[in-house]
Amino acid sequence: MLGVIADDFTGASDIASFLVENGLRTVQMNGVPKRQLQEPVEAVVISLKSRSNPVEEAVQQSLQALAWLQKSGCNQFYFKYCSTFDSTASGNIGPVTDALLDQLNDDFTVITPALPINGRTIFNGYLFVGQTLLNESGMQNHPITPMKDANLMRLMDAQARGKTGLVAYSDVIQGADHVKRCFEQLKQQGYRYAVVDAVDNSQLAVLAEAIDDFKLVTGGSGLAAYMAAYKNKNNTAQAAKTALLPNKAKSVILSGSCSVMTNKQVEAYKTKAAHKLLEVEQSLNNPNYAEELYQWVIENLNGEFAPIVYATVAPAQLQAIQAEFGGETASHAIEQTFAELAQKLKQYGVKNFITAGGETSSIVVQKLGFDGFQIGKQIAPGVPWLKALDEATFLALKSGNFGKESFFSDAQEMFV
Repeated sequence: MLGVIADDFTGASDIASFLVENGLRTVQMNGVPKRQLQEPVEAVVISLKSRSNPVEEAVQQSLQALAWLQKSGCNQFYFKYCSTFDSTASGNIGPVTDALLDQLNDDFTVITPALPINGRTIFNGYLFVGQTLLNESGMQNHPITPMKDANLMRLMDAQARGKTGLVAYSDVIQGADHVKRCFEQLKQQGYRYAVVDAVDNSQLAVLAEAIDDFKLVTGGSGLAAYMAAYKNKNNTAQAAKTALLPNKAKSVILSGSCSVMTNKQVEAYKTKAAHKLLEVEQSLNNPNYAEELYQWVIENLNGEFAPIVYATVAPAQLQAIQAEFGGETASHAIEQTFAELAQKLKQYGVKNFITAGGETSSIVVQKLGFDGFQIGKQIAPGVPWLKALDEATFLALKSGNFGKESFFSDAQEMFV
């Protein structure tokens, strides 16, 4: 029924968890699947690594995912990106949206990254994180996609082919039929995309009804939750009730995010468990570094809480690392070290992996070789436990700013 193309792995598990919580049987696939699904589901989420790679690659991957979803019988499609609209002046949100619209022979869609439950709201087209504009929230310091503006119309116009209009709060609260009329007016005026205000969940519920017949929807996971609820017509969410939980087993935390919340989460967790900083210089210059980290982890697997290896640092330290090594070089080295470490730990017998950061989660999942997941229970809004389709390995893939400060311990308290 619904085919989702997510631009990173944490974003994919984020939206998949909201679909399950709102009653849609959902499976998450790692990359464009090479096989057809064995069991019927109501939603398929394809997780790509297309948020920050070259535009041409992002477009190609997204079109391949669309083709597979069309072949599998999906009749509506959702391009899922981060609730902080992570992108640059050249993409990748705009170019991917344009390519998907073209392939679907369509000419209009919505831009709605709002996720009120996690503090992401839109008013007059400006994106807020809590009470703060996006470009003052810490996202301006993101190492790969620094967000210097909070105006979604300007952000989209800078990277897309068409013009972006606004359906303001005063229009949304008048209901779905009025919102549909606003869409028609924007289309007549030559707009290709509509940013839709949402300051709380009631606006997302209105929007879900208004776009029920759209071929393509784009946004964060918040709108998808209400689309699922609308499609499910308020039936009991059986999928959420039967969601899976991991067994208590060998576990590890790998944190690559440098977001404000992840910094708080790491600092809180360091008071409870064995912890080790992943050093960029060692990742670049020591060919045995992953093996050394591996030995440290296995020596600390029997504590009350799982050991954490983290590259999470405060903004000033992050800027110093980028100045010394180069932002892209440092990020790549960190990701590769995490990936190699995760592979070694899986071979050793670690069953539960908790990762923080979209890029870190993406490379770890790719290295571990999983091609799909069943969606388990939510640890925090937008962060579920995932079970690999063909084995008893569980993963929690946390986007940078998601979860409470106690997230890492909260996840482990759900073990059965």
